[in-house]
Amino acid sequence: MKNYLAIDTANEYLSVVAKVDEKRYVRYLPDCAMKHSSTLMTAVDKLLKEEGLTLSQFDFFAAVVGAGSFTGIRIGIATVKGFALATGKPTLAITSFDALAYNGVDGKTLCLIDALRGNYYVCGYDKEGVCFAPAYLGEKAVLDLQSQGYALRSHKKLPVETEIVDPSVGLLAAVERLSKDEKNFGELSALYLRKSSAELNLEQKV
Repeated sequence: MKNYLAIDTANEYLSVVAKVDEKRYVRYLPDCAMKHSSTLMTAVDKLLKEEGLTLSQFDFFAAVVGAGSFTGIRIGIATVKGFALATGKPTLAITSFDALAYNGVDGKTLCLIDALRGNYYVCGYDKEGVCFAPAYLGEKAVLDLQSQGYALRSHKKLPVETEIVDPSVGLLAAVERLSKDEKNFGELSALYLRKSSAELNLEQKV
């Protein structure tokens, strides 16, 4: 399978990337926080129309399933499931960490997503793939991993110093790497590393 459309709505930015007949397309909006529901389909439709593409041309569809915004993750998964249902094509799950890591990894790399209040969603990679499972950690734990030889990487400036990379370029690389293994295709499931604020607030009231 060669041609694909992939979307990332899991964080404040929006990425829509595609590949058809070895040509790659990227649409990136740096700040769509709380607006993914209204901007995603507009961005996809604009890409298809501008490049003369149709959904039927894609061999599969991919979505970033987390970690990140609970609402954004659900929007991305639902949209890609809709594309797959309409075309009968398979789906591929990509994590926010994959979109950071596969933009080139040299040695041990810890990919970070800001979880606010001094906390982070993290996942570690080396040249073989994931070497530190996705987790929800505080700043001290992140710095401890850095002292153990992990280079820190993110898509934006954080309170801890990191290498900043383009998540859209990384998304293209992640899709192409993970799509080589048929076992990576299947149902899309959200990657949540902590409970939502609504769940935590409800527990406090009980």
